[in-house]
Amino acid sequence: MVPRTYFQLLLFLLSLLYFSCRSNMESDFENWISWNMKSYQKKSIMEKKYRNVSVIGQGLDLKLRQAESKKISLTVSQNGAADFKSITEAINSIPPYNTRRVILLIAPGVYREKIVIPKTLPFITFLGDSRDRPTITGNDTASVAGNDGALLRTFNSATVAVNASYFVAINIKFEQNTAYVPIGSEVDQAVALRISGTKAAFYNCSFYGVQDTLYDHKGLHYFKNCFIQGSVDFIFGYGRSLYEGCTINSITKNMTSITAQKRSSSSLDSGFSFKNSTVTGSGRVYLGRPWGDYSRVVFSYTFMDKIVLPKGWKDWEDQKHYLNVYYGEYKCSGPGSNFTGRVPWARLLTDEEAQPFIGIHFIEGDTWLISP
Repeated sequence: MVPRTYFQLLLFLLSLLYFSCRSNMESDFENWISWNMKSYQKKSIMEKKYRNVSVIGQGLDLKLRQAESKKISLTVSQNGAADFKSITEAINSIPPYNTRRVILLIAPGVYREKIVIPKTLPFITFLGDSRDRPTITGNDTASVAGNDGALLRTFNSATVAVNASYFVAINIKFEQNTAYVPIGSEVDQAVALRISGTKAAFYNCSFYGVQDTLYDHKGLHYFKNCFIQGSVDFIFGYGRSLYEGCTINSITKNMTSITAQKRSSSSLDSGFSFKNSTVTGSGRVYLGRPWGDYSRVVFSYTFMDKIVLPKGWKDWEDQKHYLNVYYGEYKCSGPGSNFTGRVPWARLLTDEEAQPFIGIHFIEGDTWLISP
């Protein structure tokens, strides 16, 4: 028989190892917080300096100022009483390497089009009627074959894919009509909108889908007063984006995650920040799960309905994820915001820790956001 002292020694060594690992994890996390705050403070100082020496109204970057100074408008209507009958025709009329703001005034109606805006066409705006918003709809899914015979996969399944920078959409509905299959049945990934260009803004827009509704792929993005509906990972991607005053609506009947943010390294400055928003709908949901090992998502001043699970966040069946992810909540409300049941690696942010995430500085908006 092994002596009792052997077990006592083994237990002592294991406890030392546990507390050492925990201490290292907490130290790493606190170092990250410290770095994040210093970065934010440095950026704030630079912005103040810039504002002090700037001419009033000249804060926007040069390309954007020039584009806004020579804007033009084109009309789109299916009844023929406009410049173009389809959105695609209007886009095709814009010359490559466009340097001025082109506003497409889109009449009410349902536009069954698959739209791709190439990188060579920046400064495009989709503007719909706030009283009767036009709908752009498609029915591709990840498993549909494209013209070359290869599967589209999630990336190319989008109804609208924006590869250009400085895109703006106002009063537009984006949807994958696959969203209307019976909820709970087998569905495929299908993207309503993929935004891959940087410095893009969406005002009073709606995004309808089931799995993978909004592909917030990459770049700086702003969503204001938008409605986003889906079931599984329906806000996902690498983007650094601020969602302000948005309604996040789950249509799942089961248990799933709202976000799948793909920050894949500690040096990648990306993440999703939700401010003054609402999380509601059906089923039971996690606020997010890490598509990337360094996934970063923050909810602030947000009402969370009872559909939000007490744990709040999911590790995607990989317990190593909690070592690097950054999931935070700040001054949220509603039955789903109770922090007592949260996973231990979620963060209840202090005022200071929340500051980098709760303003347009998070997306460098002072240099590119324009009034809709």
